[in-house]
Amino acid sequence: MPWLQLQIPADPDTADQLEDLLMEMGSDAVSMEDAADQPLYEPDPGTTPLWSQTTVTGLFQSDRDIEQLCSDIRDAWHQQTQQTLAEIDVTLVEDKDWERAWMDDFHPLRFGERLWIVPSWHDAPDPDAANLLLDPGLAFGTGTHPTTALCLQWLDGQDVYGKQVIDYGCGSGILGLAALLLGAKHVIGVDTDPQALEASRENARRNNVEDDRLDLYLPGSDPDTQADVMLANILAQPLIGLAPRLAALTRTGGSLVLSGILSNQAREVMEAYEPWFIMDEPEQKEEWIRLTGRRKGE
Repeated sequence: MPWLQLQIPADPDTADQLEDLLMEMGSDAVSMEDAADQPLYEPDPGTTPLWSQTTVTGLFQSDRDIEQLCSDIRDAWHQQTQQTLAEIDVTLVEDKDWERAWMDDFHPLRFGERLWIVPSWHDAPDPDAANLLLDPGLAFGTGTHPTTALCLQWLDGQDVYGKQVIDYGCGSGILGLAALLLGAKHVIGVDTDPQALEASRENARRNNVEDDRLDLYLPGSDPDTQADVMLANILAQPLIGLAPRLAALTRTGGSLVLSGILSNQAREVMEAYEPWFIMDEPEQKEEWIRLTGRRKGE
């Protein structure tokens, strides 16, 4: 069955209200997308930013009277806001297997020479490699973002065999699990979101990682175990605030890997860690930076 797709331009002040209105009018699904190719980087704490030019899209059953539907939407909008909708773009969208189409967009990803991220519905391209089974999703990271890719590429090029690793801000567990598949002895994962810890545990079991090789904690409950390798793919401001804690958790001579940093933030983050680490030159992928360093002696 085809669908009626209604697309309406909005600004950040009206997008949420317009989303609610389309749902009230019987839309089966409503989404928002950037209408002007505007990136959203690090938001202020407690905010959920939208693009300055947003397109709100609603999908309706094709048997709806489109002229009446658009008229009802305009009338309801005017009653709520005393404003007039400038335009409603209507197209007929053919039905298809959206889940299959979504799955077809994702393929195994290679990072360096030994490490692959493999969706569960694909065969591993190299059975002898370190193949991390991880399905793509919105929540916690799957290797497609440059910040994660930078960390995975670093891990692939290191000898982590038998080492203690901390993944601070573990999300899906992708970095810690990659380290385990590359031979690390044990990983401690830390995250502020309990759902992230659940996702990490589930992904560990999917990859046949023994429970005792991965311990997961909320901040404040994590132990003072020192790491041979400290991984933290978060954002610049949290990384700056965490510098003393991450330094205390990294043994002398241990490796530090930081990401989630924009190119114009790299200098400030490096300065926050230089009291404890000998920092390397930044590595860049698109607009994102990876910082690495070596823990100094006391």
